[in-house]
This record gives sequence, structure tokens and C-alpha cells, in this order.
Amino acid sequence: MENCFHCGEECLDETVFYYDKTFCCSGCKTVFEILNSNNLSYYYDLERNPGISPRIREGKFDYLENAEIIDRLLEFDHGSTQIVSFDIPSIHCSSCIWVLENLNKLNKAVKSSQVDFPKKKIRLSFSSEEISLKDLVLLLGGIGYEPNISLDNFEEKQTGLDRSLIYKLGVAGFAFGNVMFLSFPEYFNLSAGQAEVQEFWLDQFKFLFRWLMFGFSLPVVFYSGWDYFVSAYKGLRAKMLNIDVPIALGIAVLFIRSSAEIILNLGAGFFDSLTGLVFFLLLGRFFQQKTYAYLSFERDYKSYFPIAVTRISSEENKLKEEQVQVYDIKKGDRIVIRNEELIPMDAILIKGNALIDYSFVTGEADPVAKAGGDKIYAGGRQQGGIIEIEALKPVKQSYLTQLWSDEVFSKDKRSAFQSLTNRISKKFTTAVLAIAFLSALFWLIYDPSKALNVFTAVLIIACPCAIALAAPFTLGNLLRIFGKNKFYIKEAAVIEQMAQIDTIVFDKTGTITCNSKNTISYEGVELSPAEEEILGSSFRASGHPLSRALYELLKKHNISTPDEFKEITGKGIESRYKGIQMKIGSEAFVKEKSTVSTLEKPNKTAVHICSNNSYKGCYVFQNTYRKEVSALFEDLGKNKNLVILSGDNDGEKENLQKLLPHNTQLFFNQKPKDKLTFIKNLQQQGKKVMMVGDGLNDAGALAQSHVGIVISENINVFSPACDGILDASEFGNFSRFLQLSAKGIKVIKWSFLLSLCYNIIGISFAISGHLAPVVAAILMPLSSISIVLFTSFMTYLLGKKLNRFK
Repeated sequence: MENCFHCGEECLDETVFYYDKTFCCSGCKTVFEILNSNNLSYYYDLERNPGISPRIREGKFDYLENAEIIDRLLEFDHGSTQIVSFDIPSIHCSSCIWVLENLNKLNKAVKSSQVDFPKKKIRLSFSSEEISLKDLVLLLGGIGYEPNISLDNFEEKQTGLDRSLIYKLGVAGFAFGNVMFLSFPEYFNLSAGQAEVQEFWLDQFKFLFRWLMFGFSLPVVFYSGWDYFVSAYKGLRAKMLNIDVPIALGIAVLFIRSSAEIILNLGAGFFDSLTGLVFFLLLGRFFQQKTYAYLSFERDYKSYFPIAVTRISSEENKLKEEQVQVYDIKKGDRIVIRNEELIPMDAILIKGNALIDYSFVTGEADPVAKAGGDKIYAGGRQQGGIIEIEALKPVKQSYLTQLWSDEVFSKDKRSAFQSLTNRISKKFTTAVLAIAFLSALFWLIYDPSKALNVFTAVLIIACPCAIALAAPFTLGNLLRIFGKNKFYIKEAAVIEQMAQIDTIVFDKTGTITCNSKNTISYEGVELSPAEEEILGSSFRASGHPLSRALYELLKKHNISTPDEFKEITGKGIESRYKGIQMKIGSEAFVKEKSTVSTLEKPNKTAVHICSNNSYKGCYVFQNTYRKEVSALFEDLGKNKNLVILSGDNDGEKENLQKLLPHNTQLFFNQKPKDKLTFIKNLQQQGKKVMMVGDGLNDAGALAQSHVGIVISENINVFSPACDGILDASEFGNFSRFLQLSAKGIKVIKWSFLLSLCYNIIGISFAISGHLAPVVAAILMPLSSISIVLFTSFMTYLLGKKLNRFK
């Protein structure tokens, strides 16, 4: 079997020879010809078989001739310059980047092209006077990089990237470095005896240095650290003591006391500690917010719906087809749906035989045959020939849209979750304020001159910077470790929530099963070599997914072209070769003239076979479960409740009971609303629930659960709204990720204990009235740095331990 020089796929249906090279289709050959003729053949030197097979259905992008749609897609449109961005999921290597950024050599109308590899996006500047948007898309598709244009693109609003935290961190870091440098003479002054050099520095430049430190502190307090004051104010207004209250007090007291010392010439103040405190706090916040932004965690059905459809209209008693926006479709409009197209609204089938795959919505793996007059729901994908449907409702009133309108999708999970830091901060804040006021009261009685100094010293030294840094750095490191191991978490708080989970609910199809693999078994009368030959030939000619799977199974037999071949959409195949008449397909289709009763296979996907009006048997498709399922469930079942919640029928119940631990609960025939309700009921029982799914039909349950995780074969192609995306290749390590989350929380608790030790030492100095500037200058940054080092080292060890299991 030859492999295609361009895309590397096997040349199954045809083999095209060109320049002593083999290609699987004329499309791949054309791409090579285009690249070669434009001196871009270096594309193939970057990586072996780097290309994507370019197969675009005719008329697919006709809607890009609609001026209103074009206007909504363009980011910039002025004169002869237009700018547009596209998602291109097939970008996968350096060759892809190279050829896409050299599009101007393929067409001079393209002025520039810039690829964002992590986000799988390309930004193009072109001249609409020389090339239309449709032709530009066809150019991309023609070389194997077909853009993914969906309804989500149509509604997408351009939002500016918020870089304010980066700017604030930069200002604080710049000020911290300079203030530390300017503070060195003050540190030297603390040594015994005054050398001439020290006297020179302090007498001549100390006022300049001190006022410079004061100047550097102003933007740190009133710009970089201002958010802490705002947060503390909001917390107090809501009668809450959050961790930002003592932080804001610490910053304020540091600044006021230091400014007073400078103005009254009493000392150098604590500007080094002040700027260092804000810098490390912002560094922790930046680290915590850093996540895998190129993955979309908030997708809904609009991310996958077509931006336009083909509508049939009547003009002067003649029918014509036109491309219109999907939102312009009204009740009663007639729509054309082609093979593999998604149905965007609830409708009635008017013409043609439909075979609808509803797995996108319900999770049910088997396609459903529909006849004229049957109702078809939005979200189904047509598998077969062209059909005509009549819209019953606009897109926004479809069943799928109503499913997505559930209040669970607008609920903010974070509002119901209280982090470990916030729980501890309430007690810490109360304790610090109590110690500060009691200490001040004590010294007011015994030595009033020390009262104000002690009060401010306690607030300065007890500022919970180490506590505030422990969680961001620990969880931030875990985010990085998880991402490196192909587990992409939405935000750091999800890791804390994962550590509390006691119940895990799994979807079946696509989650614990492999989408791309099925076990196929034959049951019935043994087929003759001639029958196997015509069977393989018939499957080769069909484009149905089950036919392609069976062809892969039978292609080792002699494959010929049938004398007669007819495929009836939604039913099956009729073919004839060497005097053998073959009927292949559904049970109802095959048994019409069969002389032998069929084998009953309830609740199973099967392809039945009849040869010369004699029933032979059927090929039965069974789910192939991921090889790690048994071991994973055994491990998880030790301390967690496990549930299988499937939209499929119970045909696999017996297999699952053998495969999974006996205490695993199994529920079948669950509609999307049923799954959501099931999760709610568990939560009402006090369970901390994690939902693990893969499809849009799981979206409600994923959003309702405390943590929703998607298992994805391709992280850049599909994922509904979720809190994390786990690459399917790492499914076996799922329990270890949960264990790592729990250990991460232990690291945070140990960090809190370490921070508490620093605070006890520091507060003891402050209460006694002996808090020297050098103590505060050294102890505060030391506590922050040591916490960062401790959390980084411990999470590094946890990451190494995870890698040892792989």
C-alpha cells in the first residue's frame, strides 16, 4: 500500500503519480504542484508528510458571498486593506507555520499572514479588490488548512487583552530594585563605629536617597497596590474580613510610618519592605492567573453551529438557492442540509432520507433514520445524501438553545466556593488586629511613648504576605505541572476544589470508551470467499462510518468493483457481483425478502447481511473501552463514590459490570436534562461532585458539578463548557492528578505553618518594642522568599513523582 507524499495517508481509493511521487487524491497532488511551482517545496523538508488532505465539499463556503456576513467577520475593512482572523485546527507543526506565513507567495493579494500556533489561529491582511474572502478561504482549504468558521465567530466581540497586572508588577519590581539599592547605606549605618566613608554617604546623600525611596514608593502604593485597598474596602463594606484587609493595613501603615520618618527626619523608614511586599504579592497573583488561555473553557453550541445555511426561495415561480445567515431563518423556511452538515434549528423533514447522528446533543452513539414528515431536532448531523427540511422555529428557539438556557450556565461556581486562604485569613486577620490593639493598650498604660510604635510594628511585621503567596505559587506550579502532562485546568481554584471531591460521575461514550475504535464481531453463517469479496467491495464504495470501519476489517480480501451498486440512505446497500446479489444494512431493510429469520440483537449496533435472499448474519459493533479503565476505577473506588451516567441504552451493562468495581453505580438512557438533575440531587445530599464527560450533551452536568472535566481526543477541536480538559492519552493518570491536588493542599498548609512561625518571631519583636528597621527589612522579604522557595521545591518533587509513573 502506497502512502501519500503530501499528507502521509494510505492511498486507498486511488493513487495519483506526479514527479515520481504518489498522492492519495488529486487534491494532495495539486497542493504539491502549487507549492513546487512557487518555490515552496522546502515545506516538505521541515517535516515528513506534513500536509493535510484538502477535501472541501463543493459550495460549502458560498455564504461568504453574503456582504453582511463578510462585514461581521472582518476585523478591519478600509480601502484596499482587509484583516480577518480564522481558527485552523489542522495547524500541527513547523511546516504548517512556514507555509501559512508564506501565503503571499501563493497569492499576491495576501499582504501578510501571522500564525498564533498555541491558539491555532491565523491573522490575514489581504486586498478584497484582488481576492474575495471566499476565495481566500478556498485558498487556505486548497492547501489543507480549512478554517473553522462557526456561529461563535459571527457573534464574537473583540476584547482587548488586560495587561494591567503586568504593568503593575513591572512598576513594583522596578521600584523594589531601586529602593533596595538606595537602602544599602542605611544598613551600613547599623554597624558599630562610624567610618569616614559611612559618614560621607549618610551625611551627604541620606536625605536625597530617602526622598528618592519615598518617590519610588508612591506609584507602588497608589498604582500597583491599590487593588488591595479596594478589595479590603469591599470586604469590610460586606462585613467580611478577607485576607486583603491586613495586607491593605500593612501597606498603609508601612507607607504612613515610613513617610513620617522621612518628613520628620527620624529615620529611613521601611520603603524596602513596602515595595518588596507589593512586588511579591503581585508576582503571586500573576502566577496564579497564568493559565492555558489558548484553550476555550466556555464553549457552547454556537462554537460548532454553521454561520450560514442554504435556503430555498421562490422567485417568479422558480426555486433558487441562497446563502443566508443562520439567524435570519424563520419558521416555514425551507433549508438544504448536505452530508456531514449540522442541523441548526428544529425542523420537519420534507425531502430525502435522513440518517441523523445526535451524539453531539444526546450522547447516543447510533445514527437515527428519519423519513419524510418526521421531526428533526437542532444539533443533529446528517450522514448521507442531501435532504430538505422546513424550519419549525428560529435558531434561538430550538431545543438545543433551550437546553443551553438553563440557569446553571449563568451560575458562577466561584461564588459558592471558599478557598483555603480565605478560610484561614478570617481567623488570621482577627488575631492580628486583636494583638495590635491589645499591645497598644498595654504600652499606653506602661509606656505611652512606645504605644504607637508597637501598634504599627505589629501591623507591619504581621502582614500576611507569606500566607497570601503560599496558595498562588503552589497552585500556579501545579497548573504548570498539570499542563505539561496534558491536563489543562481553567484556574487555580479548581485544584482546591478537586482535592475536596468525594463523588465522580463519568459519561460512557467517548469518555471511558474510545471514539475511534470499536470491537467488531461476526455472528451468523460463515461467509464464502466470494461473499467476503463482494462485501468488502461494497463497503469500499460506501461513505457511511460503519461501512468504512468494516472495509478496514475486510480489505485483506480480494477487492473488486461491483457490477451493480446502490446505496439507500438510512437503510443500506444493494450490490451484485459474479452472480451474487447482496443486501447489507439495517435489520428491517435486509429481512424484507430473507428466507431465514434474523438474529435478534436488541440494543446493539449491527450491520446485517443477506446473500441471494438468504440471511447470513450480522457484524456487531461493541464499544472499545480505554485500556486503563479497570485499573483507574479500582484506584478511584478506594476513597470515592463512582457513577456511570450514560445517554446510551443498557446494551453494555453486562460488559461494564465485569469491567468496573462492583460498587460502581450504572445509569443508562439519561438525557442531558436528566444528567443535570442527577448531579443536583447528589449535591443536595452533601456530595462534592466531579463530572467527567466529553460532549455537548454533558454540558449541563459539567456546569452544575463542583468540577467539570472533559476528556478530549483533540484538545483544540472540541470541548463544552468545563473547568478542565484532560487529553485522552493521559486518562490512565487521572487518579494521580487528583492525588496530586490533595498533596498540593497539604503543601499550602505546611506553608501556612512556616509563615506562622515567621509571624510569631516578628510579632515578639514588635510587641517588645524592639523592632529595628533591619529586622523588618530582612524578616519580611525573607519570609516571602522562603515561602516561594518552599512551595516551588515541594511542587517540583510532586511533579517528579508524577512523571515516574509514566
